[in-house]
Amino acid sequence: MIPKSRDFHIMDHPVCLIENHDDGTIQVNEKALGILSRFSQKVVVVAIVGKYRTGKSYLMNKLAGRKNGFSLGSTVQSMTKGIWMWCVPHPRKPDCTLVLLDTEGLGDVEKGNSQNDSWIFALAVLLSSTLVFNSVGTIDQDAMNQLHYVTELTEKIKVKSSEQQADFEDDSSEFKRFFPSFVWCVRDFNLQLKLNGVNITEDEYLKNALKLKPGMSVAVRNYNLPRECILHYFHSHKCFVFDRPASKQDLQNLDNVQESQLEPAFLEQTNKFCEYIFEKSPVKTLSGGFAMTGRGLGNVAVSYVESIRSGSIPSMENAVIALAKIENSRAVQEALSKYEEMVSQHVGQFPTETHEEFLHLDKEVHEEALKLFMKLSFKDENQDFQFKLLEELAGKKAEYMKINEEASVKKCRALLQKLSADLEKGIKEGKFSVPGGYNMFTREKKALEVDYLRTKGKGVKSLEVLQEFLKEKESVESTILTADKTLAEKEKKLAEQKSQAEAAAREKEILEKANMDLQKNLENEQESYKMHLEMLEKKMSEEKEKMKEENEWLIKEKLKEQEEMLAGGFKKQCQMLEEEIKQLREENRKPTSLMGEILDAVLPGALGKLVKKVFL
Repeated sequence: MIPKSRDFHIMDHPVCLIENHDDGTIQVNEKALGILSRFSQKVVVVAIVGKYRTGKSYLMNKLAGRKNGFSLGSTVQSMTKGIWMWCVPHPRKPDCTLVLLDTEGLGDVEKGNSQNDSWIFALAVLLSSTLVFNSVGTIDQDAMNQLHYVTELTEKIKVKSSEQQADFEDDSSEFKRFFPSFVWCVRDFNLQLKLNGVNITEDEYLKNALKLKPGMSVAVRNYNLPRECILHYFHSHKCFVFDRPASKQDLQNLDNVQESQLEPAFLEQTNKFCEYIFEKSPVKTLSGGFAMTGRGLGNVAVSYVESIRSGSIPSMENAVIALAKIENSRAVQEALSKYEEMVSQHVGQFPTETHEEFLHLDKEVHEEALKLFMKLSFKDENQDFQFKLLEELAGKKAEYMKINEEASVKKCRALLQKLSADLEKGIKEGKFSVPGGYNMFTREKKALEVDYLRTKGKGVKSLEVLQEFLKEKESVESTILTADKTLAEKEKKLAEQKSQAEAAAREKEILEKANMDLQKNLENEQESYKMHLEMLEKKMSEEKEKMKEENEWLIKEKLKEQEEMLAGGFKKQCQMLEEEIKQLREENRKPTSLMGEILDAVLPGALGKLVKKVFL
């Protein structure tokens, strides 16, 4: 039984992902895209291909943990049109979604357009992390002939974009890096697993069936071609052979047959198949180890189908570029939301006591937002999206700085209103319009100022608001000074000069504080740019390590393939593989120091211009 995930919307039944229409056109189903768009989990994608009426849907229903769902098609008609999708919680990987893709039967005589079979097969390869090929009987030349679609993949799929690749260039040597693992299921198998009288495993049976014949005749080349493609394009070749599950009468009604009526050996092998898929099928990844989500799977499906509909060859690189733009835009928005969420938790505590305190808060949340962006983004060419994030965060910072300042102004004005209540009352009642009133007024004003400055929590605009308040009182102070008969003209002149000097001192203090805040702000921006560079260096280093690991894996795969070719005496293929291995090793031997590489990468772009301006 497959467990329910807490944040998983359970699909009760499959839906069509790729619609195959009678007029020969294909398109992505919007309902299926809507379902995939809700899945932010990583996906393990298992696609099954093969002739119609070979029991493909039964295996997929078993993987889904359900008896019914995908149509089993007990008649001579092919029941599944296009590619149908069923998303279920992964039974072994709680952080993953298992996406099952059931393709329409290949070789359906009712279809007028055989090209659609090739496109359905190519899409199954492009979208899956494990491809299951389902056939009946034995792995013989007839079964291989059913797999002629694999020989057409170089005409249906390109690794590089058209801008990167010359028309004559064959990039199929890179297929194994991108293609799914390969599982061959042989149904109704009635032979003994023996070779030259010795018992062999299912995998050895497949390995022997994929052996190439020496020679260059047309017949030998036709024999070898599908086998070469399987060996050269796919990895982790695995085989399962199944006995006939039930009597012919029960097979025609398999939807309603109880498991107790099925052959025990068939059930045992089905369970082994399911366990292998659950344990070994990898997460669908792009080059460089970027793990796909349901949302990303839907986006690349659209990219591939749009290419096919436009008459061009789907390019994996183009699909990745298109997906990167979508995901990087989303990464920017999620990082900005993270910044807003974290700062908004502090808005209720505004104003901050100092500008430096606000900048410290900004630095903390900026770092968290950037970490999230780095986690979600990939293939950000020229760091365009990272620069966009930097610009947007600068805008958010300015917005919240203004909110912080407005909170300070509001709080300071309210405080002054409270502290000046007696002073305002005295002015209104003429308390200071008496002999000696000026000294009385200045004493009360000074006491008010002292109380104001002693009060904590006024925020970053406390000096400006105080200066504004005192300026408002200058005309009243001047009137009181002029009317005070106890002061001589010389004393009045000195009092006026003293008041002006105090105001000028406050203006100077405000200016010095503003300059200090500006300097702190510039230092904060420099720290932000430095943080962007450091995180970019870390991300590029991690990506480089992933690529090295991927190259090491590919080298091992090509060495295995080379061993097979060498055993068969295929020197030309061995030499080609040797050259591919050599290039991969040279790529992995490149220096791992990245700072120069990073500067070369960022300086031509917008982010680089800022970095250059600040640091170089």
